[in-house]
Amino acid sequence: MISLVRRATALCVLGAALTACGTTGAEQTPRPAPSAPAPSPTPSRTPTLAPGPAGLTPVFEHGPRTDGTKDGKKDGKTVALTFDADMTADQGPRAASGERFDNPALIATLRKLKVPATVFMTGRWAEEYPDEARSIGRDPQFEVANHSYSHYAYTDDCYGLPTVSKDHMRSDLERAYTAFEKAGVPNPMPYFRFPGGCYDDTALEALSATGVTAVQWDVVSGDAFATDADAVTRQVLDGVRPGSVVVMHCTRSAAPVTEEVVRAVVPELRRQGYRFVKVSQLIGAANGRG
Repeated sequence: MISLVRRATALCVLGAALTACGTTGAEQTPRPAPSAPAPSPTPSRTPTLAPGPAGLTPVFEHGPRTDGTKDGKKDGKTVALTFDADMTADQGPRAASGERFDNPALIATLRKLKVPATVFMTGRWAEEYPDEARSIGRDPQFEVANHSYSHYAYTDDCYGLPTVSKDHMRSDLERAYTAFEKAGVPNPMPYFRFPGGCYDDTALEALSATGVTAVQWDVVSGDAFATDADAVTRQVLDGVRPGSVVVMHCTRSAAPVTEEVVRAVVPELRRQGYRFVKVSQLIGAANGRG
């Protein structure tokens, strides 16, 4: 199991770099939500978790720790690779100057290796790369989930990220779904990943009416701003257990070795008997539907 120290370190590196994007105090207020109602995510037939205590948004970290045996037959231990397509609300000038927040080579490799995956996409990323967002969203190999519109934190003191006030949390999430709709992404999933992985009961309460399941992880890849693909590969392989959710990134400038890591990790995990699935399949299995 990845230690809490390693998890915090990886997120801290990502948060610190995002803070270095030039965000100032005056820029920390998120843009207002659209006046029109946000489109709904995929209908309720998609597996979700029941609300938590006091109706709070439920949080999912990993699937069942089974050996892959079903009805007396082995069908492989399961693991979900997830990729955060990060772009903060104020990074437009950097994209305009040529910095790449996408990673087409990574998506191409996942397709070539036939690896199902869940992409947690910010609304700002979908606005910047609508063709890629639409292509990912329409490919049955992938599912698109919500990573907020702004990639601002939903708690205070989240590795230096700017924050979204409680009154704007729901509208920030809903604005991402609006961006997906405009980009042509069909049926985004009712799953939400908190920016920086930071949440508390206040944030869970603020999002409870949206019906989403918050999706965290149990394996930090360490790919954020890493330059040693071998080290990231070892960290993933050391951390994966049956039912694991691995967090990686689909952002070329912020995670330049991720595609190389995937090329190494996928065949090794398959050799170990793992079967790659989407987050929805892990949640379905947790609900007894897998």
